[in-house]
Amino acid sequence: MKFRKLAIGLALVSAAVLQAPATAQQAPAPEIQAGMKVEDPQGGAVGTVSAVTADVVTVRTDRLDAQMPRSAFTVAPDKLLISLTRAELNAEVERAQAAAQSKLVAGATVTGSKGTPVGTIDAIDEQFVTLKLVSGKMIRMPRSSLGAGPEGGIIGLTAEELEAKVAPSR
Repeated sequence: MKFRKLAIGLALVSAAVLQAPATAQQAPAPEIQAGMKVEDPQGGAVGTVSAVTADVVTVRTDRLDAQMPRSAFTVAPDKLLISLTRAELNAEVERAQAAAQSKLVAGATVTGSKGTPVGTIDAIDEQFVTLKLVSGKMIRMPRSSLGAGPEGGIIGLTAEELEAKVAPSR
């Protein structure tokens, strides 16, 4: 994904440009945690950390949530530094989202929660998506049920769970 490559490149630049030289007396950097402020190199506000997992830090800007690798940040005593301004980060997230959404088209494969294909998109509009499941059955659901993945759609259900939704009630 283009955004991922950019984030990795930014992480390398951030680490090289923003990191202070280590000294024997330097205290260890604090752990990244939710609530930390994120700033650009000039001290401009970028956002606030809203979630942290093993490898991903989610930053809430004024408009969007940006998920970035930990390596994209330089940890300062009471904040995180990143090499992008808020406007630049928002623009990158919007570009990545648009690129992912462009893959949600008829014929695209939809992957389920276990990483296996559950079907293909038969039809899609602003409100609804119709999936043709691997069994051949059709299911219509709100478009918001489907996320955009790197190769097509993703959904938080397994093929079995989707099949159960189209099974006749007894």
